[in-house]
Amino acid sequence: MSITYRDDAVLTPEEAIALYQKSTLGERRPVDRPDVFAGMLKNANLIVTAWDDSRLVGIARSLTDFTYVTYLADLAVDVDYQHQGIGKQLIAETQRRVEPECMIVLLAAPKANDYYPKLGFTHNPRAWMLKSDY
Repeated sequence: MSITYRDDAVLTPEEAIALYQKSTLGERRPVDRPDVFAGMLKNANLIVTAWDDSRLVGIARSLTDFTYVTYLADLAVDVDYQHQGIGKQLIAETQRRVEPECMIVLLAAPKANDYYPKLGFTHNPRAWMLKSDY
């Protein structure tokens, strides 16, 4: 298996939803709202995808200024492809596309709290969030 990483793929909402449903992230995203997914894809300014031939197996969807901060909004890997380093590589590919000193921040789902420290992320308890109804 050879995974390729791209930042030029144009995804349909349906393709993205199918991947999110094949990952644990589908539990926390509006997978029943293709219109919302269309906006999520359209308005993210850095999307790195992972492919096994023509099969979409991972995505890192970010909002960034490319210099100071990158907010990693979504990191999703198909459950059939997890534990193979794809998530770690998606983060590395995201880092490669921004300035070296640009920090990457994220809000981790409870199930992922043990995952991100293994990749070098540190916990910051000073984050604030205004949550929508999604």
